[in-house]
Amino acid sequence: MAPPCAALLLPALAALLAVPAAARAPPRSIAVVGAGLGGSAVSYFLQQHFGPQVQLDVYEQGGVGGRLATVTVNKQQYESRAASIHALSLHMQDFVKTLGLRQRREVLGKSAVFSGEHFVLEETDWYLLNLFRLWWHYGISFLRLQMWVEEVMEKFMRIYKYQAHGYAFSSLEELLHSLGGEAFVNMTRRSVAEALLEVGVTQRFVDDVIAAVLRSSYGQSVLVPAFAGAMSLAGAQGSTWAVEGGNKLVCSGLLKLTKANVIHGRVTGVSLHSSEGRALYQVHYTSSEGQGSAFYDMVVVTTALHPSRSNFSFQNFEPPIDNFPGTFQPSVTSVVHGYLNSSYFGFPDPKLFPFASILTTDTPALFFNAMDNICPVNVSAAFRRKQPQEAAVWRVLSQQPLDRQQLKTLFRSYYSVQVTEWQSHPHYDSAKSLPPIVLHENLFYLSGVEWLASSMEMIAVAAKNVALLAYNRWHQDLEKIDQKDLMHKVKTEL
Repeated sequence: MAPPCAALLLPALAALLAVPAAARAPPRSIAVVGAGLGGSAVSYFLQQHFGPQVQLDVYEQGGVGGRLATVTVNKQQYESRAASIHALSLHMQDFVKTLGLRQRREVLGKSAVFSGEHFVLEETDWYLLNLFRLWWHYGISFLRLQMWVEEVMEKFMRIYKYQAHGYAFSSLEELLHSLGGEAFVNMTRRSVAEALLEVGVTQRFVDDVIAAVLRSSYGQSVLVPAFAGAMSLAGAQGSTWAVEGGNKLVCSGLLKLTKANVIHGRVTGVSLHSSEGRALYQVHYTSSEGQGSAFYDMVVVTTALHPSRSNFSFQNFEPPIDNFPGTFQPSVTSVVHGYLNSSYFGFPDPKLFPFASILTTDTPALFFNAMDNICPVNVSAAFRRKQPQEAAVWRVLSQQPLDRQQLKTLFRSYYSVQVTEWQSHPHYDSAKSLPPIVLHENLFYLSGVEWLASSMEMIAVAAKNVALLAYNRWHQDLEKIDQKDLMHKVKTEL
């Protein structure tokens, strides 16, 4: 038996031995590649966990905000790309509240689905009439869709509890499995059409409605994986909002809040070195001042590691790190200020055209995916949506730039056209494996989450996960990484 003094000292000694990993000094410097939503959000979360003393350098070759960009028409700004945020986007809501921003006032407008010859579905001002039309055309497919999406979202929402308790995942497969088990993992390997037909949704509903939603959100067909499809359909069903003044204000606000050092330059690569027995990363970049480099304890890459999106190399890593396979969907956004040609849609009198948003079915002859009469990013109390016979600002989504004849088909006349071409979302292919999150000891890849689903909230969730993963790995808190049966663990911690 140990002497009394030893009996008193042993618990204290055991406690001290358990502390060193958690008491490790934080990283001195962290590099974040990209100042879009992913880069700004992960910077914010990294500072939350590691503290304000960590130097944060954010590299961006374009403007802060990335895809959350605006265009100016008649001295008013309009969202050119990602515009709406789902009501259940808890991280985005928290960003807006933390930054003192406001949700933009919603300006209601009706939607319709166009086949290229006629409208196959039209929204009215009466909710019950809309339900009746859905039932008349498609039976109970709408209810079956709603139940399927709600079941997926209920499980997906577990991520917020896990993250609130500090749990992180080292791979996208682990994240999916923790939320919905093998069923969620399988949702990345089968199409949304297959999943919906299995739960009793009719083929006609898939062809008319599901296809139209996916063409509008991803510019792709009903062959996208079921998980990506579910996230898109959840956004189409629930209420959505946007940030007053533009969604990009979230990015600039988070970077300002963290006092991150934004370096305007293009990162060309990351090379691995070592110092005092630990990994050290050298970030190489080019800017208006020439070539430069800097050393960091940790690096988070938030731009897509794909040859079509970035010319990015990794040096001195074993095994080598390469760009990941897969292709990205080309997307074109045309912001047109002009008079809609309502006759093309079957309304010779433009005053009678009732729709603010037009989605399209997967018809080969159709040259656009969707178009909507958009409101400026600042909506005053006196603002009203333009009448159909007036010149309005329309956003047209397509896979190829619209030629002169196509613009004439959609508009009687127009004052201006501003075109943005971009590699928007991954071209979803259920046969491809998901990209990794951990590239090296303290080198992380955030943007791979878009191969699960692409939305502002998915990127914010991934940013929180990477920050937690980086923190837990830095402090060797392995009990907080890839834990099984997390729902039970979280309940016992409450």
